[in-house]
Amino acid sequence: MHYVNEQTLMMEHRKQAKKKATGVDGVDKPAYDEHAEESVRELVNRMKKFQYRPQAVRRAYIPKGNGKMRPLGIPAYEDRLVQGVMAGLLNEVYEVRFLDCSYGFRPKRSAHDVVRYINQTIMTKKVNYVLEADIKGFFDNVDHEWLMKFLAHDVQDKNFLRYIKRFLIAGIMEGTELKDSDRGTPQGGQISPILANVYLHYVLDLWFEKAIKPKLRGEAYYVRYADDFLILFQYENEAQSVLNTLRGRLEKFSLELAEEKTRILPIGRFKGTKEDFDFLGFTFYNTTTRGGKYRLGIRSSKKKLKAKRQAAKAWLRKRLTKPVAETMKLLATIIRGHCNYYGVNGNFHAIQNFWKYLKYATYQMLNRRDQKGKLKYPKFLRIWNYYIPEPHLTTDVWNWKPKVS
Repeated sequence: MHYVNEQTLMMEHRKQAKKKATGVDGVDKPAYDEHAEESVRELVNRMKKFQYRPQAVRRAYIPKGNGKMRPLGIPAYEDRLVQGVMAGLLNEVYEVRFLDCSYGFRPKRSAHDVVRYINQTIMTKKVNYVLEADIKGFFDNVDHEWLMKFLAHDVQDKNFLRYIKRFLIAGIMEGTELKDSDRGTPQGGQISPILANVYLHYVLDLWFEKAIKPKLRGEAYYVRYADDFLILFQYENEAQSVLNTLRGRLEKFSLELAEEKTRILPIGRFKGTKEDFDFLGFTFYNTTTRGGKYRLGIRSSKKKLKAKRQAAKAWLRKRLTKPVAETMKLLATIIRGHCNYYGVNGNFHAIQNFWKYLKYATYQMLNRRDQKGKLKYPKFLRIWNYYIPEPHLTTDVWNWKPKVS
């Protein structure tokens, strides 16, 4: 706890973005900056006397790809600083303990590493079946008692644990109503990702590695990104057996499978089926090379792509009266971000189609705003080509890059 001091809190304050949404206190970085040193000094004094109590997180919602809304918890500014420092300390404690199978919210690990791992494993190992599983409302159902037991196994500082508990039970402000937070760890807080990883490290990662894998006759591989995970099997009966055991394992820790999103499907070079599965915004499917050899195909998920198109169309409508140059620069940033994530080997046509869709939707929008009549297409092309880069692949997922522990 002595690492949560004036120096580390000021460093965390400097790292904060200026335009982040505010919590229940209504304080943002510029407002806090006016008396930052004095405020941090007073905060540390309160923490030493155990007079510091985190405020309730403000509930906000962002749209998910399936049309539903994802709840987020936005901490008060002061709480954000303390959480940031404590999260950094927990990362130092757990990075040496976490297994190679977990990727989400960890330094030097990305979703592309998972895509690369899935591709290499299915292409080169004896994989015939995939267990695709989904935990129902994971972040809302983390059991505080179990989480504190897991943390106490690795963290000896009782005062540090005491403040983590205070964050967990601080409550949620939904509009003007204060709700208890007797379970769960709200998405949006700086400390939530590492706490989620600690929970699933003990509930799933170690369990599969130590208790399940040694008992299997065939090959099996497990990979997790945040609360999303896959298990790849050689034998179907072992996949079914592990699925049955998994239900009981999750139930023990107050978690539950979303049955409608959980299934076992055949895939791999020995299973010439037309089945496919989605993971981290990509669809994986059986296909062949031009020479007729087996290849695992990877493309953008149709569900994610549909959601991104709808979001882009809605965004362009809002840009109807905005300056064209500003809109085109922002559009270029959107396209770059899309290519950076989805621009993996074998997925060029999907990112090109998204690029073409944006091109057509932008032309329609600019036509609607032109008071003098239709915007001539050659003129639009000159504007488009000036600002917007061509779509291109950015990430090689076909070549294996081993992780350095």
